[in-house]
Amino acid sequence: MAAAREELQKDLEEVKELLVKATRKRVRDVLVAEKHKLELEIKNQPLPKPKDVVEEEKSSLGGYTVKINNYGWDQSDKFIKIYISLNGVQKLPAENVQVNFTERSFDLLVKNLNGKNYTMTFNNLLKPISVEGSSRKIKTDTVLVMCRKKREEKWECLTQVEKESKEKEKAAYDTSDPSEGLMNLLKKMYAEGDDEMKRTINKAWVESREKQSKGDIPMDI
Repeated sequence: MAAAREELQKDLEEVKELLVKATRKRVRDVLVAEKHKLELEIKNQPLPKPKDVVEEEKSSLGGYTVKINNYGWDQSDKFIKIYISLNGVQKLPAENVQVNFTERSFDLLVKNLNGKNYTMTFNNLLKPISVEGSSRKIKTDTVLVMCRKKREEKWECLTQVEKESKEKEKAAYDTSDPSEGLMNLLKKMYAEGDDEMKRTINKAWVESREKQSKGDIPMDI
């Protein structure tokens, strides 16, 4: 985390140097935009903890650490709510369940739950959240992370990465040519399908080619 922040800082310093030397308006506009982008990324990076604090946390953890991948989420007008199931978490001291928030991320650490430690990290949240207004609640077998929205608007997904992935997938199959869209869908099904699915698609492809050659149908399936 600290290394990533350091690299961003180096990039920012270099952009500033180039900005001083730049004379063309278009070049300066690009550099100014990149400067603002880097400054925002640095601002959203969690602040590095002092070395002695990090070492103390490591020594107090014990056991081994499990990365949490399963969760559920929903939202209200004011909050994004992430539900993490952890058996017996309500029996832990409150200080063993820690969440650190930034404007576009959060880190969850659950210490010494049945001899294990659990972590979850969300980076690049879709929209900014209020650090001061965000919190966590401990319920029976569940940790609820409450991210307070800066603006009361609906989120279509949790992270920017998810949004970009959905947009790419939509673009691949959203086309003005129906036959092209169908071909893209078949290619995806073939790539992700098992042997039986691939045999079925191959058979349909051969049959459609034969019908096309006989003039029975005007285009490929």
